[in-house]
Amino acid sequence: MAKDVLCEVSNCVHNINGKSCGADEIFVVSHSGRQAHNSQETDCRTFEPARS
Repeated sequence: MAKDVLCEVSNCVHNINGKSCGADEIFVVSHSGRQAHNSQETDCRTFEPARS
């Protein structure tokens, strides 16, 4: 399992210092619901917009 999860999505509530994900777990899915062949075919469902 990865020790660090890097993230540059600065407007996510789980983002720490603009570079790391602090979520307890990460949920990644493929766009089509089928097997992904590259990273462009995936989405992070863990994303939550930060409140301003």
